[in-house]
Amino acid sequence: MTNNDILKKLRVALMLRDDQIVEILELVDFRISKSELGAFFRAEDHPNYMECGDQVLRNFLNGLVIHLRGTKENPKNPNDVLARHKAQIPKKDSTKDRPEFKAAPKDSERARGDQSPSRTSSAAKRPKKKEFPKGNGKPVVVEKVVYKNGKNKK
Repeated sequence: MTNNDILKKLRVALMLRDDQIVEILELVDFRISKSELGAFFRAEDHPNYMECGDQVLRNFLNGLVIHLRGTKENPKNPNDVLARHKAQIPKKDSTKDRPEFKAAPKDSERARGDQSPSRTSSAAKRPKKKEFPKGNGKPVVVEKVVYKNGKNKK
């Protein structure tokens, strides 16, 4: 596992954005730009990929300790910090793009909001029971099918 993999996994696990990682690195007086940081998260075959050095990862981990725990003079609760990170993630509003689906009511009388449904027949008073054949309560299997996907088993 490379330093880049460790940095990527920590970013995902702690729900950190690039600007938050830059702020964490500034807590230990290590300055890095967002574009340099983005080069660490690229694929290895990308032309702008950079390997994350030991110094960058060490400073990030030290800054992360200060970010989550705080200092001796000003301690923090790590769960509160992580909850704040989660709250800062914007919610996706995909409901605006899609039309809202409303299922049609099963009974047209139930859809009326002004009157209670009328119950004239005795079948409306209780739900119909499912009929199963006698035995263990499972439906009868008509036929067993053998699937052959082209591989010979030896």
